[in-house]
Amino acid sequence: MPHDYPKELTAAVAAVRAASALCAAVQAQISPEVLEKKDRSPVTVADFGSQALVCKAIRQAFPNDPIIAEEDAGALRETENTELLDRVVANVRSQEPGASADDVCRWIDFGGASEYADRYWTLDPIDGTKGFLRKEQYAVSLALIVDGKITVAALGCPNLPETVDGAGPRGAIFTAVAGQGASVIAHNYDTAQPIKVSDTADPADARFCESVESGHSSHGDSETIASQLNITNPPVRLDSQAKYATVARGEADIYLRLPTRKDYVERIWDHAGGVLVVQEAGGTVTDVLGKGLEFTHGKGLENNKGVIVTNGKLHDAVLAVVEELGIGRD
Repeated sequence: MPHDYPKELTAAVAAVRAASALCAAVQAQISPEVLEKKDRSPVTVADFGSQALVCKAIRQAFPNDPIIAEEDAGALRETENTELLDRVVANVRSQEPGASADDVCRWIDFGGASEYADRYWTLDPIDGTKGFLRKEQYAVSLALIVDGKITVAALGCPNLPETVDGAGPRGAIFTAVAGQGASVIAHNYDTAQPIKVSDTADPADARFCESVESGHSSHGDSETIASQLNITNPPVRLDSQAKYATVARGEADIYLRLPTRKDYVERIWDHAGGVLVVQEAGGTVTDVLGKGLEFTHGKGLENNKGVIVTNGKLHDAVLAVVEELGIGRD
């Protein structure tokens, strides 16, 4: 009988909700002057604050679980970054009123695990930093891995419209538990609604979803694949693991993260939460060689090349074109 993980899901959703609220508050304060100066401090503040809140919540609920997260508090402890630390603490206090600077640094460093364990969490406190700074899409991604398998995911997308047609308020948390399907919790966090991938079976009718930044995935290869599959629909371009959510709820059919260089290793926190949401919504996720993603090598997807995400029905067709083009093969 499968483990239901109710406590883990509840803790994950609460942690991601708090972190998403912090990130949204910081993002709302970004002014045109900040962008003109190319000041990245708002995303830095939100990144550290988000990690502090999530790691504190997970450590409190599951004190023996290691957390592999993106950030550490080393830089915040440096004297020249006192002002930055003060800003992080001030924002964390919006959710944890009694937090001190020492508390915040300690909570951030709860995410300092780096090695594989039979049970661990992985966190990206802000996935999509450039989208965050543009006041567009970003995500807070948290996942639990047990025996190398993603078992619980909470993917916060504070700027994503809650419905596929773009209507209604923005902001949603996408959740999944292995074997139990995927759901979306709308901005008011009242009710989880099940989500499913699209039924698109003809590649010519498909829509790609890809990164805004070409540095994250080869747009040229994506265009070639689209041409080979006779896809004419324009791609949906957005930052972060919000792309996984977009495929999971049927707004797009294919998401490609194609290698931009041979030696690049994807990080587990960039994918784990989104992977489970898509899989539990009925989709398929592999690397460009058709292998499942392996979350057993610490921080990196060491044995994988790139990522292909589809609604399942289109996966074989996409893989066939990728193989024909030799993408990801040394």
